[in-house]
Amino acid sequence: MQGYLPRLAEAEVERRLSNAPAVAVLGPRQCGKSTLAGQVMLRHPGAVLLDLERPSDRARLADPEAFFALHRDTMVCLDEVQRMPELFPVLRSVLDERARPGQLLILGSASPELLQQSSESLAGRLAFVELTPFFLPEVDGGKGRDALLSLWLKGGFPRSFLAVDDATSAEWRDDFVRTFLERDIARVAPKVPGQRLDRFWRMCAHVHGQVLNSSRLAGALGVSAHTVRAYLELLERTFMVRLLQPLEANFGKRLVRSPKLLLRDTGILHTLLGITTHDELLGHPTRGASWEGLVIEHVLAAFPRWQASFVRTAGGAEMDLVLERGGRRLGIECKASSAPRPSRGFWNVIEDLGIERAFIVAPIAEGFPLGPRAAALSLGDLLAAASRIDAGEPIPVLS
Repeated sequence: MQGYLPRLAEAEVERRLSNAPAVAVLGPRQCGKSTLAGQVMLRHPGAVLLDLERPSDRARLADPEAFFALHRDTMVCLDEVQRMPELFPVLRSVLDERARPGQLLILGSASPELLQQSSESLAGRLAFVELTPFFLPEVDGGKGRDALLSLWLKGGFPRSFLAVDDATSAEWRDDFVRTFLERDIARVAPKVPGQRLDRFWRMCAHVHGQVLNSSRLAGALGVSAHTVRAYLELLERTFMVRLLQPLEANFGKRLVRSPKLLLRDTGILHTLLGITTHDELLGHPTRGASWEGLVIEHVLAAFPRWQASFVRTAGGAEMDLVLERGGRRLGIECKASSAPRPSRGFWNVIEDLGIERAFIVAPIAEGFPLGPRAAALSLGDLLAAASRIDAGEPIPVLS
């Protein structure tokens, strides 16, 4: 295992703490929330951490008002706060009484209990920051293509990415999947059969990157479409899957109206598909869809203020990701090829939607222009140019 790798979310957490009474860092288990909190607490002398999965720490909150009075002038960090939802009304009164920013740092695994309680009790007092597994800029370290390939295969969960070898990484992810089903799901949704959800999750992996067909999934699993929707909602809330919505536009063509199903971490995707090596990934039929998921997660993190969707017409023209903001539209197409070339549908979507700039993102060493409004870029180059693209500034590869 390597040492601590700085997270891009650190600066956002500090910025929010300087303005809001409380900040909640939400994300899947094992994505590094506690480690990030430890780094933040180093910059707040006297900060106190309670891990609410430890009985001894929960006991310290037997009288929460007395505890917070004792630590009136310090920041308190509550890890896995969803274990004590009864705290939220107390937290509201504490935050209102002190009326200063940076009082409370909350960590949670995005459980429904946490989201519900926080929205009801701490509305207007709590800022949210999502922490995902590692992103490419956090792990590159000058390694370039090697870092990208490692991140693609092993995913971004720290203990998976930083494992000493691919076999150890695969073992960790196997354990993660089992623990997630046996412990996390059992706690959040005790009535959901773990074995059935395991099968459903693996089915989702096999249709990763495809338009969601709930009826087909329901039939294969032997459950109702309502149950499929409930399972998807559960996996969404725990940051395991993403349902990318279709573009809502009317430009004279029939559009696909169902969302696209994506697993959010490629390492977990590969584990569910039985992929353990780069050679297996290169020869697997879901390689292109896996690359698409990796790119989409990175792009959405790099363009947080943009509305995201995808477009696919009945005639087959498509764009993997469309970003919209303030009347502007950007297009992203993902191709897992070292020699990417646009399809005719790519150009049709650009013209039909009035896309300002479009990029084909591929595992290439150097970008090149495709036309006056389009270019092929590596994922690293796209992320490096994100702020300029966001601001509408010129991009050399487009000139």
